[in-house]
Amino acid sequence: MEDNKATRHPFYERTISTKPIFEGRMINVQVDTVQLPNGETATREIVRHPGAVAVLALLGDRMLVVEQFRKPLERVQVEIPAGKLEPGEDPMEAAGRELEEETGYKARSLRHLRTFSTSPGFAEEVIHLYFADELEQGEVHLDDEEFLTCEAITLEQAEAYVRDGRIYDAKTLLAVYMWRQYAATGAI
Repeated sequence: MEDNKATRHPFYERTISTKPIFEGRMINVQVDTVQLPNGETATREIVRHPGAVAVLALLGDRMLVVEQFRKPLERVQVEIPAGKLEPGEDPMEAAGRELEEETGYKARSLRHLRTFSTSPGFAEEVIHLYFADELEQGEVHLDDEEFLTCEAITLEQAEAYVRDGRIYDAKTLLAVYMWRQYAATGAI
């Protein structure tokens, strides 16, 4: 998708051709040939992804997190509840769904905090980060291929998990940063 502002920028790379490489259930991969600002051409390997949602969910003075194995990293890590958007799905609805599926808690309300890119050098994925602090008990509904545990941790525990490398992913690091800001000021 070309943004008029981007197409007018002196660093804009115009797409000459696109070659699909792989179509999967979670991602598609393509190679684009682009014209560089200096007139030369280059190739760009691009991962297409429908986007994701994540929730900074506070249960009193504790944040809900899940621990799960992440195959691309070959490690177990602690993350905030999150999941992939389905085609055409509203991000706020997806955030509520993922929160309940993974933690068993429902949000009375969700507030959008930020939308950010995860790896803009090769992927178009963005994550929509939401905040919830009014939770009520629901039911866990894990996907068939999903294995995780949920816990509620204090800010001090979260910061220790960051230091120890148990919290390692960008969305959860951002959530811990924003939670620290919320704890200090009462506002995110």
